[in-house]
Amino acid sequence: MKTARLLIAGAVAVLCAGAALAAPPMFLVTAVADSSRPTEDVKRDPDRKPAETLAFAGVKPGASVVDLLPGGGYFTRIMAGAVGAKGHVYADVPDILASNPRYVPLIAGLKDFAAAHANTTVTVGDVTKPLAPAPVDIVFTAQNYHDFHNLPGEGWKAINKAAYDSLKPGGVYVVLDHVGAAGTGVSQTKTLHRIEPAAITSEVEAAGFKLIGTSEVLKDPADDHSKSVFDPAIRGKTDQIILKFKKVG
Repeated sequence: MKTARLLIAGAVAVLCAGAALAAPPMFLVTAVADSSRPTEDVKRDPDRKPAETLAFAGVKPGASVVDLLPGGGYFTRIMAGAVGAKGHVYADVPDILASNPRYVPLIAGLKDFAAAHANTTVTVGDVTKPLAPAPVDIVFTAQNYHDFHNLPGEGWKAINKAAYDSLKPGGVYVVLDHVGAAGTGVSQTKTLHRIEPAAITSEVEAAGFKLIGTSEVLKDPADDHSKSVFDPAIRGKTDQIILKFKKVG
């Protein structure tokens, strides 16, 4: 018990340091403090602020969530702990990544995690189709939306439609991404891997959503938006925005 209390207290200190924010719900703090999380994930917590991010997204016990393009499962693992036994997390990986040498071990790790957690399902398939077997409460995607523009054709349109079709009425679509400078639109998605927030809003609202909230918990004024997000000088410390859209109509 003492160890658990220390883990939680440490997580609160890290998550809230330097930010005048309301404390995230304890179920999220506890999920972040889970000692079974990979060490490399834990090291990223001060920059990614997962408890505040998922609190803004509305992740809570009993929720059904799609983690769209989950990468190595950083958010998938925390979500699974947060939604509990009555909730479910669907980690949806595009089939075009199934044979990519970079992603093969990441997908294997996600499947191992899902095998040990009944509330988690990993699907490798077409992410322009329904993303879960039944409508969900939340579709969440982190640092991926700009890459939707790097797919053949207008893949971003099909993925936004899939997100809409996969949500319950009133469900939310949460998009977290690296900020592109004002006026750049989608012109830097392949070069700097950034996207202007106004472009995201315009495209997602065209799919039938309504913007209902914006969080700057990941804002970083030191990032002048001129460098690639993979530049060592800025890697892991980019200026990011989180946009929350509601399914309407």
